Amino acid sequence: MTPTPPFKTALVTGTAGFIGFHLAQRLLADGFRVHGYDGMTDYYDVTLKRRRHAMLLQSPNFSATEAMLEDSATFDRVADQLQPDVIVHLAAQAGVRYSLENPRAYIDANVVGTFNVMEAARRLEVGHLLMASTSSVYGANEDMPYRETDKADTQLTIYAATKKATESMAHSYAHLWGLPTTMFRFFTVYGPWGRPDMALFKFVDAILEGRPIDIYNHGEMFRDFTYIDDLVQGIRGLIDAVPERPASASEIPEGDSLSPVAPYRVVNIGNSDKVRLLDFVDAIETTLGIPAKRNLMDMQKGDVPATWADASLLQTLTGYRPQTDVRDGIARFVDWFLDYYEKR
Repeated sequence: MTPTPPFKTALVTGTAGFIGFHLAQRLLADGFRVHGYDGMTDYYDVTLKRRRHAMLLQSPNFSATEAMLEDSATFDRVADQLQPDVIVHLAAQAGVRYSLENPRAYIDANVVGTFNVMEAARRLEVGHLLMASTSSVYGANEDMPYRETDKADTQLTIYAATKKATESMAHSYAHLWGLPTTMFRFFTVYGPWGRPDMALFKFVDAILEGRPIDIYNHGEMFRDFTYIDDLVQGIRGLIDAVPERPASASEIPEGDSLSPVAPYRVVNIGNSDKVRLLDFVDAIETTLGIPAKRNLMDMQKGDVPATWADASLLQTLTGYRPQTDVRDGIARFVDWFLDYYEKR
């Protein structure tokens, strides 16, 4: 019998990463037993990853395995020992720009690694498999805000293409094996403990050091910046919103991305508010009290001028809509950054 909520044992991939760390903290606070799985790759400072894991390991209900997702034997052994009733798959090779330099890393981690996670979930008949996708799958779509029911077949980078591939793979598994699956598409997540390759981190670090910041498309770009606590709240609500295969397509409510042939759904998690990049920089300058040295540049290959989420489905399913104002979120990140790097 497949477990139904409330779930209490979670296998979370990517717990040494930015989002996985915050989600694990939330699940532990909610009484879950959590096992983290992370490859500790050197895409960015491993020290930051180890600090995150060290904090999680202070909880007796958290344990962790350091191994690559491509290592199916290790992942299967961990999953078999844990017997999770829910798997949240967040681990991935991230970064749009890095995918131009090292595309193979994205195939290995995002496609092969995700396949191994799906196989374990199928074999163990977990109650809910949740996996991270990205707003980048909307690609060249220009109609905004993006809705989950929009066609998304024009990805512009190998990173986005691998994420769309995992959505398709997950749908087939949900259909074939009755595996309840939710994919969530993230929109420009930021906040404390963020990745050093992300814009906010790079901008704050450079401004404090007096270095110029690279601003693409001369700042005429728009992003739906989503604060980490809002994202985690959205994921937490979706864990219990288990999709069920509908009896017929006519039963699917308007605006719901639920598949007509599988217990499968795609959900945007975004702040539903597009912010101009130049305004984002202005807010950072105001928070730091330091003007930035702006290096205005042309659009980079593979980038898109805007992203903007329609998060109404998330609200329908969970009763929650992200709402943190970007200025408040930036201030919280800066407080963390100054403390962590002892720059006060």
